[in-house]
Amino acid sequence: MKHVAITISLIFLCLIAGALRSIGQTAIFPKGSKAPASNFTGTVWFAPLVSNDSTFNCTIGTVTFEPGSRSNWHRHPSGQILLITDGTGYTQERGRPIRVIRKGDVVKCSPNVEHWHGASKENAMTHIAVNPNTEKGLVEWLQPVTDNEYKAAYNQSKQ
Repeated sequence: MKHVAITISLIFLCLIAGALRSIGQTAIFPKGSKAPASNFTGTVWFAPLVSNDSTFNCTIGTVTFEPGSRSNWHRHPSGQILLITDGTGYTQERGRPIRVIRKGDVVKCSPNVEHWHGASKENAMTHIAVNPNTEKGLVEWLQPVTDNEYKAAYNQSKQ
């Protein structure tokens, strides 16, 4: 009888651990520090993962946008690759329709094309940003995405 009680207790603990794991995923990489408000609207976190060097010529970092947060318009001389690791967000190239992005999506930002990206209104979004060929430069920050531009993106994503 004692073995049955121990077995039932172990099964119960395994079920609880599985349930807790499914509702409270932990991040793979650290959240980092708050990103500069001069380049973002809302609360955004940045953690560098790979620093630039002359061998690999790239930088890699993780960026977490709290709901409603977004980058300014910007462009990358060598382009950028975003790997969406969590949540739901938006990206948009200047003059093009909004694109909803979700966990598991990959976004290629073409060289020198103005764009922005950020979280949806209701959900946070985290991505890994890969900036290749850094010898050409990293990023040119432009003006903020206005509230009207963001609202238009939100409304378009709901259609």
